[in-house]
Formats: sequence, C-alpha cells, structure tokens
Amino acid sequence: MKVSHTLVVFDLETTGTWVEKDKIVEIGMIKCLPDGSREQYVKRVNPGIPIPQYVSRLIGITDKDVRDASPFREIAAAVLGFIGDADLAGFNLERFDLRVLQREMTDAGLQFSWQDRTIYDAQKIYHVNEKRNLAAGYKFYCHKELVDAHTALGDSRATLEILEAQTKKYSSEEESIETLQRFNYEQPDDYFDEKRRFRWWNGRLYPMFGKYAKKHSLREIARIDREYLEWILRKNFSNDVKMMIEGVLNGQYPISPGGQEKTDND
Repeated sequence: MKVSHTLVVFDLETTGTWVEKDKIVEIGMIKCLPDGSREQYVKRVNPGIPIPQYVSRLIGITDKDVRDASPFREIAAAVLGFIGDADLAGFNLERFDLRVLQREMTDAGLQFSWQDRTIYDAQKIYHVNEKRNLAAGYKFYCHKELVDAHTALGDSRATLEILEAQTKKYSSEEESIETLQRFNYEQPDDYFDEKRRFRWWNGRLYPMFGKYAKKHSLREIARIDREYLEWILRKNFSNDVKMMIEGVLNGQYPISPGGQEKTDND
C-alpha cells in the first residue's frame, strides 16, 4: 500500500466504551512512511481505575497487568510526537478512539486536533462496501446464492444451513449446536434504564441529562443536592428509576452489572 503522506494506524484498548470517562489501558500504533518503511509504538497504560472483568475477558488485560505501567499523562508527549502531523487510520476511529485520545491528551495538558487531518476509518469503508445481511451470510458460510430471499421458509432454510456451517466451522466434529452459545456473550448494558437516562461507570450510576449530566454520580448528588433527586421523583421517569432514586435518598445504592458500587471509603 502506497502512501503519499505519513499515515499512523492506531487502536486503543480501554476500560469501557464511555468516551467522556473511560480510560486507555493500551495504545498500539503503526507509522507508514512514504518511502515504504514502517515504525511501531505500543504501550500499556495504568488507567487509574479498575478494569471491569468483562472488559478484561475481551481484551486480555487485567488490573495486575497494568499495575506498574505509567499513567497516560506520562507517555502523552511521546504518543503525540510519534503521531506528528500524520494522517490517521483505524477501525471505528472517528466515533471512539480519536475522541478518547483527544480527551486523554487534554487531561494531560496537551492539544491534539484530529478534525483537520485526513482520516481513514476501515469500519466505514467495510460497512459501505460489504453487505452483512442474510444473503451475505449464506454466501460466506454456505458458498451459495440465496435465491428465495424474503420468503419465510426460504430464509429459515438458509439460516439453518448457516448454523450447520457455523457449528462445523467453529466447533469440533463431536460437538453440537450448543457450542455456539459461547458466541452469544454480550457485555453488560452500560445503562440502567431503557431510555438511557442513567449510565454506569466505574461501578457508579451517573445521570446523562440536566445540570449534573456525566459529571457527578448519584451518590455524589445525594450528598450535595438531595432536592435534585427529589425533583426526579416528581417528574415523568419510569417506576424503576423512581424506586432506584428513593433508594439512593435512603442510602441504598444500586448495584452495577459488574458488581457492588464503591463505598465512600474506596
């Protein structure tokens, strides 16, 4: 692949998917130069907060692995120097990695602007050019064209063939379709309610609206502004939310999908 201007391809592993709050635990970059040469940079980072267990299972990095690593602020200048004025590339880059990196740079007292650079997002290119519907899955796994698409029986028959092919591809011959269950794992929902008004982060629940949006946890709000929580009880929120808020006002804090909330002494 030829490049006329230096290109840095990078990826971040993080403690979660909340752009405004989650932290980097690893950064890997490959610099592609116009002369055809390449350079690499990889560092693990101590995020300063626990890595949720489900995240550790996904990325293979635990709290122990980064315990002795430097915080991002100590490597930020080196990261920025490696990137220089390069174009940037990655997978799901604009929606996540670039925004997290920009926030981490700002927290480190450095300026990182990517909006005026050329960006190559492989995910966007993939989604534009490759279909991911049933017909595409049928062709990929069964090497056949779906000729009776959008008929109930035809789609069911194709789905069955795909499952048979997936069982053969991802399991041993002795195993059955039940082995595919391991691929149904989903990470815990970051949100408490269906309307996504309250979000979990680092074991605590944060409002995503109003004057405390994304800034203070409900535990903190209960200490500094109980009237705000009482206001929520009077407004049009779900019964589950109101029951949760009543609990917070009574000192009973909700348990996050990843375990018990931190105590005041943590």
